[in-house]
Amino acid sequence: MRRPPTRRAGQRGVALLLVLWACTLLAILLGGYAALARTEGLQARYQFAETRAHYAAEAGVMRAFYQLQDPQVRRRWVGDGRVYTFQYDHATIKVSAINEGGKVDLNTATPEVLLGLFRQVGMPVPKAKLLAASVIDWRSAPDPTSTPGERDAAYLAAGRDYGPRHGPFASVEELQMVLGMTPAIYRQVAPVVTVWSGNQTPDPNSAPPLALAAIPGMTPEQQQAIQAARLKNANDPSLALNNGTTHSIQSEATLADGTSAMVRATIRAQPGQAGAQPYVVLRWQEGKAE
Repeated sequence: MRRPPTRRAGQRGVALLLVLWACTLLAILLGGYAALARTEGLQARYQFAETRAHYAAEAGVMRAFYQLQDPQVRRRWVGDGRVYTFQYDHATIKVSAINEGGKVDLNTATPEVLLGLFRQVGMPVPKAKLLAASVIDWRSAPDPTSTPGERDAAYLAAGRDYGPRHGPFASVEELQMVLGMTPAIYRQVAPVVTVWSGNQTPDPNSAPPLALAAIPGMTPEQQQAIQAARLKNANDPSLALNNGTTHSIQSEATLADGTSAMVRATIRAQPGQAGAQPYVVLRWQEGKAE
């Protein structure tokens, strides 16, 4: 005949069950902590890689500035948008620079250049003329004989709560606010317009194709001849007629693990100015353009 279990045996069973639950809970906690530590470690490594890539991209901008002004002309980089690739701190860096003098300056371009630019992106002549006039109106001093309400009437009628600046464009992005400018047109012209060249017409020696075609009197044959001459002289920087002093530089650095970073800057050289920095940064943007 079996004996009934004693109270001590029941207590041992409860204690064993509690130990098992405690071990299970501890295992869960340790597993969660390990997962958290691994996640934080991955995040730290990713942030470190991002930082390395970012500073490598910055190094690309600085090297481009030097190479664009290199005293040894044959080693000088050309600011026509071509891509230069080199290795730095275990990163592959791709850098391109465009001379701002070859772009259409929103603040100084003639009405004919603006009209040519908008015609080149497919706008009909009447709409292109209206948009060119709106750009001129935006940057020009107000008519002293008109009232603020009269100056802003067209913008108010179009549902805008503002009027023309009646002053120089502060940035290329400001062009989006001009009456008649559409997102589609802006996306096409934004890469070839500037507020930093001061030229009435783009420099044909460095102008992108769209800006080159906007020069008054420029024929397709002349445009082809200029582009053919550039291509012929592409490997000899000494043949670049005007490399300019103000450039928009884009630098993208990619690490071996695929982490990448991009820096875009517009930099103006200040050669021969005693006591001044060798350059001034006009614009600095990080990350890819949207």
